[in-house]
Amino acid sequence: MDKAAFISEVARRMACDEAMADTLSLVVLQELSERLTPKGVADIAAQMSPALRKLWTSLERRNRPVRRIHAAEFVGEVRKVMGLPNVAQARRAVMSVFAALQKLLGSSRGIQGEARHVMSQLPKGLKPMWIQAAQATEDYDLATTYAIAHR
Repeated sequence: MDKAAFISEVARRMACDEAMADTLSLVVLQELSERLTPKGVADIAAQMSPALRKLWTSLERRNRPVRRIHAAEFVGEVRKVMGLPNVAQARRAVMSVFAALQKLLGSSRGIQGEARHVMSQLPKGLKPMWIQAAQATEDYDLATTYAIAHR
């Protein structure tokens, strides 16, 4: 999946324009990468297109510590940086980017292959969000499809 496809996936899941999806992706990916070891970041980067890899590693630095924070703090950081109006929208943004990353990694449920390695490195509170991301956005997609079909 190239960067344009990734951003389109996030935009579709968030029901926002691609400029907003691009910014959301940058913020969530940066927050996520800080929760992984540098090796974990490199392993994921190896599976990305060059443009997406640049987005993923733009703030990466050698020998940095892994930041362990709870899910509420993670979502709060995204909300604060993006200026989102509420926690629900920030959570949806996080889940949308998580789901797009899982898709990029070839994991429909967030627990196969490299996605499983991501999950294993996440702080305890973020693991459920990682696992729920595919299902939550899948449910949203189903609800959206139903609503459009029944207009």
